[in-house]
Amino acid sequence: MLELAAIVVIVFLVWIALAIAAMVLKLAISLILLPFKLLMGVLLLPLLLLKAFVGGIVMLILLPVAAIVAVAGLIALSLALIVPLLPVAFVCVVIWFLVRTTRTTRTTRTTTRPALAP
Repeated sequence: MLELAAIVVIVFLVWIALAIAAMVLKLAISLILLPFKLLMGVLLLPLLLLKAFVGGIVMLILLPVAAIVAVAGLIALSLALIVPLLPVAFVCVVIWFLVRTTRTTRTTRTTTRPALAP
């Protein structure tokens, strides 16, 4: 059992050594390539500004179109949800109308102004 624990410790130490070696290698490569990265950033800055400008112009053109499409989609979605419920709404209106007419005929038979009744 002691040998197994020793093997596990040795494997952990090897993993730690490999991780440290990978970090040192990454640091070395980053330091070597840092001047080139800075130079490319300075050289490509005008192109990035041009890209942002063109993107802004395109968004100014496409934003109203996208808004119109969004409103049309919202209208289509609401109609798609409302149209199947129209028969149910019609039945509800008919029931409401029948209940309202029977209620008004009942109240018209009695006095409509009980405070003024003799």
